[in-house]
Amino acid sequence: MSRIGRKPVLVPSGVTAEVAGHTVKVKGPKGELARTIHSALSVKMEDGKILVERPNDEQFNKALHGLTRTLIANMVEGVTNGYQKTLEIQGVGYKAEINPAGLTMIVGYSHPVPFKAPPGIKLTVENNTVVKIAGADKEMVGQVAAELRSIRPPEPYKGKGIRYQGEHVRRKAGKTGAK
Repeated sequence: MSRIGRKPVLVPSGVTAEVAGHTVKVKGPKGELARTIHSALSVKMEDGKILVERPNDEQFNKALHGLTRTLIANMVEGVTNGYQKTLEIQGVGYKAEINPAGLTMIVGYSHPVPFKAPPGIKLTVENNTVVKIAGADKEMVGQVAAELRSIRPPEPYKGKGIRYQGEHVRRKAGKTGAK
């Protein structure tokens, strides 16, 4: 049996969880999230805990069991503490600015690149080169970070571009001149 799927998801104080059919809604200080789970699984509330159960031991149901429990746990964690990712911009003249419509990035193109954050995501910029993405939905925070990074991924020769904080970029040696 799935070790992760068997563990109950504890609902901390200040967070309310509601199970209605195949929909799980979680509401907390950082926001409100809802998710529809697969019809093969059943979710129920028991004294402050959310339990995920599967009908049988088929491989498909086993895979869904742990996944669903983890997704619900991420929802509870998100509305309790929230999630955050940090991007670093490296390169001469590369910078980011917050504006009313979202974020504008100047990263070596002939034009500034605008980016509009989806609802529920908060973007902040520190020192023009550090972009912080925060929100309650773990998937959405990761997706926004990936989209921002894809605007100008780090290149292997000089390392210029947008990278995750702490990401190591393998560097290549450039051409050597003729002797």
